[in-house]
Amino acid sequence: MPATNASHHHGLPDLPSLRKRAKRLLKALNNDQADDARAQLRALGLSGPDYRLADTQWLLAREMGFASWPKLISHADSVAFAARHPGFAATHEASVQHWRCGNDIEHSLRITGFSGSFHMFDDPMVMGPVPALPDDEYWAVRAAFAEQAFGLSSRDIQQRQAVQREALAQLTTDSELVLWCEADAYDQLFLVRLLASLPALPRRLELIEINHVPGVERFIGIGQLAPDLLAWLWPQRRPLGEDALMLARKVWAAYTAADPSDWARLANQQHAVLPLLGPALMRQLQELPGAVDGLSLTQRLTLRILADHGELPAGKVFGHLMMSYEPLPYLGDLMFNALLHPLIHAPHPLVHEQPGSEWQKRAVRITPLGEQILRGHANWLDHAPAERWVGGVCIVADHAPWVVSDEGRVWRR
Repeated sequence: MPATNASHHHGLPDLPSLRKRAKRLLKALNNDQADDARAQLRALGLSGPDYRLADTQWLLAREMGFASWPKLISHADSVAFAARHPGFAATHEASVQHWRCGNDIEHSLRITGFSGSFHMFDDPMVMGPVPALPDDEYWAVRAAFAEQAFGLSSRDIQQRQAVQREALAQLTTDSELVLWCEADAYDQLFLVRLLASLPALPRRLELIEINHVPGVERFIGIGQLAPDLLAWLWPQRRPLGEDALMLARKVWAAYTAADPSDWARLANQQHAVLPLLGPALMRQLQELPGAVDGLSLTQRLTLRILADHGELPAGKVFGHLMMSYEPLPYLGDLMFNALLHPLIHAPHPLVHEQPGSEWQKRAVRITPLGEQILRGHANWLDHAPAERWVGGVCIVADHAPWVVSDEGRVWRR
């Protein structure tokens, strides 16, 4: 039974389409077709042979991630109600600052009726050096990395940084902030960075934080959601207090340290005030070299995709990574391209790239060395990989680099 409903991606249930699908499916069942659906219904305890519309509706609801058809209807009604009654936003909200780690929801917020200002903090702290340095030096390091990794001009980077630094500098105890986040390391590091930057608790500090949306088959980020879903999320915001600021400062110090021991300790803990933080820290910790193969988790998954599927355009590798392989998706396409380069251009490459113009269309395949390392028969750190950073940790292969186990223990190799 193919999942053709677009709401699987953007989260807005299309009830008329679902009702039609349920009727078509019922007709197919009664004509001795739709064997897959019949098998699913039998597995659910409905042996047939005669089926009702309620049965196929139930099956479609389960496909959408709901326990029953009435629960799907209830969710759709609550989303529609929020969209039709915009009192959630416009009244007395002009002073609110909406903060996000990108500009992917700004347009949707505007057309849905949100007032207030929008602020973007888009520094990808999941990549490159994030060292504990005085402010000016820190931003210079980040600018140099962005210029090298993404081919951005120094002027553009400095302008973007200036806007973001000014917005951060203007946050005071009178500020009113609402932060929009999801569960991945990109978002959670943005959350930690912003909270750790606050000199004191603002008058209003609220968080909208989600790791799934009912009816969305593969939730990757808030930016994929239909505008009405932002209205639905708005009443789910919750206040943050001093305990969140204290935790953020502790996490930021650990993430920017040259020794990842405190980071690993925090990643292995649950944090009630920021419940999605621990898993994101653990996922990001796995970007350190693996103890067995010397690969980051992203590198390992990239090689696994090529081993599973054979030669592919690089853009399709990224698609497989985001939709099927990555446990906590966080990368953008340009970020993935930057992470792919060291595997291709190393003295002993793990990935071979065919020539071509656009990087997304260039065919890539795993090399024999890549296959050996993926099978655990060799270690990437023994083959002179380029220096790289994860947070405040600089990884140099022949300088006793930090490595990590699957369980999140860290030590020097």
